[in-house]
Amino acid sequence: MRLPSKVTSFKESSLSRFPVILETINKNSMSPYELYEDTKKHFYNIEDFIETLDYLYALNKISFETENGRITNVI
Repeated sequence: MRLPSKVTSFKESSLSRFPVILETINKNSMSPYELYEDTKKHFYNIEDFIETLDYLYALNKISFETENGRITNVI
């Protein structure tokens, strides 16, 4: 996880991308592919996107619905 520091600005950190994902899935649940397509301009690459999803899942901010393969916001 890239945290803000003297070398890494907040804008370059993983934390700055949390709201992008949360605001996007707050509107409606999406598949990982749809979510990436909607938010990819905010990420350096797909690995950066997946890393951010991992952190949000670990923090229990998003969930993955296995029956339909969609990502949803945890309230």
